[in-house]
Amino acid sequence: MRIAMVSEHASPLAVLGGVDAGGQNVHVAALAGALADQGHEVTVYTRRDDPDLPERVPMTPGVEVVHVPAGPATAVPKDELLPWVRDLGSWVADDWATHGAPDVVHAHFWMSGLAALQAAAVHGVPTVQTYHALGSVKRRHQGAKDTSPAGRITAEAAIGRRVDAVVATCTDEVRELARLGVPASRVRVVPCGVDVAHFRPVRRAAGPLPRRQPHRLVCLGRLVERKGLDTVLAALVDLPGTELLVAGGPDAAALREDAEATRLTALAARLGVADRVHLLGRVGHDDVPALVSSADLVVATPWYEPFGIVPLEAAACGVPVVGSAVGGLLDSVVDGVTGVLVPPRDPAALAAAVRGLLADPVRRRACGAAARRRALARYSWRCVAAQTERVYRSLTFGARGAARVEEVAV
Repeated sequence: MRIAMVSEHASPLAVLGGVDAGGQNVHVAALAGALADQGHEVTVYTRRDDPDLPERVPMTPGVEVVHVPAGPATAVPKDELLPWVRDLGSWVADDWATHGAPDVVHAHFWMSGLAALQAAAVHGVPTVQTYHALGSVKRRHQGAKDTSPAGRITAEAAIGRRVDAVVATCTDEVRELARLGVPASRVRVVPCGVDVAHFRPVRRAAGPLPRRQPHRLVCLGRLVERKGLDTVLAALVDLPGTELLVAGGPDAAALREDAEATRLTALAARLGVADRVHLLGRVGHDDVPALVSSADLVVATPWYEPFGIVPLEAAACGVPVVGSAVGGLLDSVVDGVTGVLVPPRDPAALAAAVRGLLADPVRRRACGAAARRRALARYSWRCVAAQTERVYRSLTFGARGAARVEEVAV
């Protein structure tokens, strides 16, 4: 099968850790690679954000990344890319005219959906949509801080009604899509995945720093406010003898110039826990399993989370997660079995859950072992790719061409 993916701002070749580089980049790269491993030919279209990037780059055998000239060849925040989405769609359609149309196109993020529908309308290609994040959820939690274009929510609803299938990454997203009026018959749930060979338990791992306290917590992810690190810092006040390592954001040398790192450092000082908090900055992919394995617990307390790959990485390493009972964590963390779920933005509840697990090493080990087994059974990229392939093959070619031509206005 020839598969096209459109991921307008999240290149599978990107360096992770920036504001707009995270789970979607990992998802697109890993899914494309796993589909290629199953014998498919995958082309990923992403926007060129550097004038020196070649047009076409082989990523792995069977996967090619195409840098599309849409908008300025420089980094642009994803919420400011809408004016060039039509150019992206036109270029992809022209590329298919030259190199042949794919059997299916899979759009990642809502603006990619606009471009994919535009190209698919020209060539009659079945279209699959994965949102990765919904504007309605973002607006609910960020309010006036939401920088999304004004028409995002309306466009997402329209995209969901026009594509051939929507791949939701968790059951919570299915409920959100129903509120947007996306027909349930069009929605399939396929989770994000994790590289279970790379993310595995590392025995006697020390991580990047020697342990200075009896217990260690680890947080991973982008340094953005919605990830809820302030909740973890507040909980740390009631967790004596516990240190916190935070991996993510820019390189360590640039942390002093990062606004969120500066805010968190100041907050730790005000709370009196600065001596037990270590901001590591960006940690290399190869070093993450040892960092996670060095922890007693991984803590993930976002305000909201469309899916979240950190709980899967922790599970694959055999480390329990204490996380917010939101979004994808409701699926990826089995409360009381592979970790503990707590209300978001509740430091007292978080501290109580962490304290309970830290005080019971037998329960903690049992949760970690159960998490590893579940990651192997449900979340390997081979399993995720097989489920995604079934969605592709279920589509009736050309059946919804008329609906696909309809304009999606923003």
